[in-house]
Amino acid sequence: MSLAPFVAKVARRLEAARLSYGHGTTCAWDEAAWLVLHALGLPLASDLGAAVTAPPRFSALKKAVTLMHARIATRTPLAYLLREAWLQGVSFYVDERCIVPRSLLAEVIADASIDPWLPADCRHALDLCCGGGSLAILAALAWPDMQIDAVDISADALEVARINVARHSLQARIHLLAGDGLAACGNACYGLIICNPPYVNDESMARLPPEYAAEPPLALAGGADGMDFIRPLIANAAQHLSEGGALLLEIGHEREHFEAAFPHLAPVWLDTSAGIGQVLLLPRDELLHAASE
Repeated sequence: MSLAPFVAKVARRLEAARLSYGHGTTCAWDEAAWLVLHALGLPLASDLGAAVTAPPRFSALKKAVTLMHARIATRTPLAYLLREAWLQGVSFYVDERCIVPRSLLAEVIADASIDPWLPADCRHALDLCCGGGSLAILAALAWPDMQIDAVDISADALEVARINVARHSLQARIHLLAGDGLAACGNACYGLIICNPPYVNDESMARLPPEYAAEPPLALAGGADGMDFIRPLIANAAQHLSEGGALLLEIGHEREHFEAAFPHLAPVWLDTSAGIGQVLLLPRDELLHAASE
């Protein structure tokens, strides 16, 4: 006996319910596998086709079915139901107080593709709009010599971040700050500012599927063109970057709006699993040059 037939049945039910994905999985099969493995207390890397030496307990299978029904009935992201999210193979606690970790910035942090853009003596980074703290934690894991400030306007999100920082024993290196954008940083300067801001434009917000509408709108909504938070960030980021520093920014599907709002900027577009056009890097010198025009 293997788990594959049971996972397939769950996947068919999820598929028939026409759910939306993107909170850690991209399709019904992956979602079903995650759900079943979690319910059975098995690692995500388990081989679903391998023979199960000890048949799953009825209570574990019942838990999986209950989770499946809850996912379909409520359209709640599975990560919220499980109180668990994974990003770059790292586990995070998550609940409805923050968005589910999924930022593409995690890829360019983990694969070291932005390392050549960092100052040689970079020892201080900022995760702006940190939410539940996943990017700050991944940055701390990627760069063991760095101190990380993590800022969010939401006290609820920072409580989740505090749970995750403690979970990964990074209290000595990640400092949580409450406040609105860069104003929370005082006069601090950083070699790198990481920001996954609210950037969803109003039209797109009005069309969000229930799974995305279940997340805090404060962390998603970016105004008419998605650039409400990004405009003051672009205007002021250079003041908080040290010589040779850079701003690493995610804008999702808003490249057209970004380029319309900032025609004088020449960002470096970084390649991710979503292609080129959703993650960009702006060196301090480019921000200063654009501001002088």
